Amino acid sequence: MAKSNKIQHTKKALIDALEKSLGVVTTACKIVGIDRTTFYRYLKDDQDFAKKVQEIENVTLDFVESQLHKQIKENSTAATIFFLKTKGKKRGYIERQEIDHTTQGEAIGSSIDLSKLSTEVLLALEKAADENKDEPG
Repeated sequence: MAKSNKIQHTKKALIDALEKSLGVVTTACKIVGIDRTTFYRYLKDDQDFAKKVQEIENVTLDFVESQLHKQIKENSTAATIFFLKTKGKKRGYIERQEIDHTTQGEAIGSSIDLSKLSTEVLLALEKAADENKDEPG
């Protein structure tokens, strides 16, 4: 029974530490003095603990979103662009490049969402384009 009380005390301390660290697990674990693996075991095995952690994550997200809105109100171009790229996709604010392919003289329109490509693929495409730009064609 004493072990159960100690675990419950540790979980309570973790919740408090998560609130203070805005949900940063590593920081909370250091404050409480436990390993991250213990935290994730508690998260997996205890639905009530997991629910409290999720609530802290939601509060943190709300706080960060409020900071983003504050920056937008202060005319931050970067914050405005970020917001539009993430929340304005349905209105066309998306990074993509349109490429026309030609087949036997007939153009075929195609659209590729470059934001879904990995950095490795983008670098390979850039290299291939650089190699082909000097070729007649």
